[in-house]
Amino acid sequence: MTSEYVLQDQPHRKVVRVGDTIRRPVQPWTPTVHALLRHLQAVGFPYSPRPLGYDEQGREVLTFIEGESGPRSWAKVVDDQGLSAFARLLREYHDATAGFSPPDEAAWADSVGGYGDEQVICHGDFGPWNVVWQGRHPVGIIDWDFARPAPRLHDVAYALQYVAPFRDDTECLRWLHFPESPDRRRRLERFCTAYGLATTVGIVDAVIDRQRQDIALVRRLASAGQEPQATWVREGLLDELGRRVDWSRANRRLFE
Repeated sequence: MTSEYVLQDQPHRKVVRVGDTIRRPVQPWTPTVHALLRHLQAVGFPYSPRPLGYDEQGREVLTFIEGESGPRSWAKVVDDQGLSAFARLLREYHDATAGFSPPDEAAWADSVGGYGDEQVICHGDFGPWNVVWQGRHPVGIIDWDFARPAPRLHDVAYALQYVAPFRDDTECLRWLHFPESPDRRRRLERFCTAYGLATTVGIVDAVIDRQRQDIALVRRLASAGQEPQATWVREGLLDELGRRVDWSRANRRLFE
């Protein structure tokens, strides 16, 4: 019998590795996400896990992507090569969602309207921790729970929060693996260029707006009893997120 290795063990979610597969609890949106992952497989996008159905315990089964992710991924986006690769990966993913037709009864973690012409299927949580790396090269994207139809800028702004980053120097040096204070304006421009944006006009406003949206999302999910958001709110995360918005507004000169 193949052993299970616990990768994440939280009250709301236990994620385990079994051989070359990942087993995760099923959510209402899991069938929709599996449809998306099957589309990505069909169009030859190599960076997403492949859905393999469900196991005897009712958990979803996905292929395991070998490499470094989670906390170890933060250091990968500090240098220019890693930052650009991270941005190009996001663009390649967005382009790969073209032509995807969500199921008639599609469900998403964050309820949204229809799938419009100006939208792609955003990952919804495209941060360094959800990219798998082998050496200096990204090889996978994981944790698709917040995938949803939205404009491309929804993911771009979210990612820039963490890789520009929209954080003070103390956090950059202590937690985000920067050896010195980052040149945030240059990093924002490099990310946008690598992604393929023609201009950075309006990007700072988009990031601040996305930060505000994240606060509203956490509050909304917590009110519905969703975890881990309910626990985050009890532990004071909304205050921390509010301080991040305040910092971004007060320091926008660092990015423009």
